Amino acid sequence: MYFEKAGKENTDEVLNLAVKTARERGIRHLVLASSDGFTPTRLPDCEGIQVVVVTTAYGSKEPNQSRISEEQKAAFLAKGYQVCTAAHALSGAERGLSSVFHGVYPLEILAAALRMFGQGTKVCVEVATMAADAGLIPSGEPVIAVGGSSHGADTALILRAANSSRILNTKVEEILCKPRG
Repeated sequence: MYFEKAGKENTDEVLNLAVKTARERGIRHLVLASSDGFTPTRLPDCEGIQVVVVTTAYGSKEPNQSRISEEQKAAFLAKGYQVCTAAHALSGAERGLSSVFHGVYPLEILAAALRMFGQGTKVCVEVATMAADAGLIPSGEPVIAVGGSSHGADTALILRAANSSRILNTKVEEILCKPRG
């Protein structure tokens, strides 16, 4: 499925497709990117599917601050979702170096290559890697990853994530939906 525009307005359709596909194909894990807590609040009933909400690291916007409140995290946990708060797998410390030394580093090149398929595609690979690194999804097993181009969701992939130490073993099996262009 292709969306004419990227953005938050696609969130409900992406999430419905992701859950429907997970059920039809017996995929046990759904990984959601969420920088502000919006996307998980739109998720339809996911009984029987393990949901992992991947948030940005503390300090990603302001020092020592999370972009998702403790109340939001508690609400996600109460629904049975797991929450992974971690540095971005495809930037993290490298961005700290490149902003000071003005160079280009390998993970930034990988992220740029994935963005050729859309920002949401890069985000899906990244959050699945972060969830695998946290031990919240099994490396090598099919999962559905959901990401977006800014706020909300507009991309969903079926992929087999690898831990960051083996990131090039990640396999994107299918693009369920993404914006054009």
